[in-house]
Amino acid sequence: MPFKKPHHTTDPHYIFQQESGSYLIKPKGLNIIWGNDDRYWNVQEDVAELIQVSWLEVSGAVPVIKGKKYKVRFHVRVKADGFGWNNIQVLVMAKVGRRGNYEFKPTTLKSDNNEVIIPSQNDLEINVEPDASDNLLHFGLYEVWSGKWKGGLEILNAEVIPV
Repeated sequence: MPFKKPHHTTDPHYIFQQESGSYLIKPKGLNIIWGNDDRYWNVQEDVAELIQVSWLEVSGAVPVIKGKKYKVRFHVRVKADGFGWNNIQVLVMAKVGRRGNYEFKPTTLKSDNNEVIIPSQNDLEINVEPDASDNLLHFGLYEVWSGKWKGGLEILNAEVIPV
């Protein structure tokens, strides 16, 4: 029997669609790997605080309109006592449909207790082709490659915004 990582199950009550067609996704609306284990995460309504993990995987999905372009971003903060973020890139990734190809933007975080929007340099924009077979935009925040333990990250929300 394969090992399954415990995760925080997405709660649709924490995904808010605005009149503009944009989405605001609170932490409880995200799928957080190890999110149900309080040794690793403290997930509240307005913030998910990372205690420590070596595998950062936070994802979500929202329906989008075919033929439009969307940008994906996360609002985060690394607490002053955050650790494991030096010389590590965090990726914001997104794709349309389960079989789509991921596009991504890397970001380097700092332990300075300031709220930042990531990706921090250029927005991650995803085109939803008019003939796309699926209209579900899958997105996430990942750092699974370094193998380093990290902590002190606070996830405030994610956004999917029509361009």
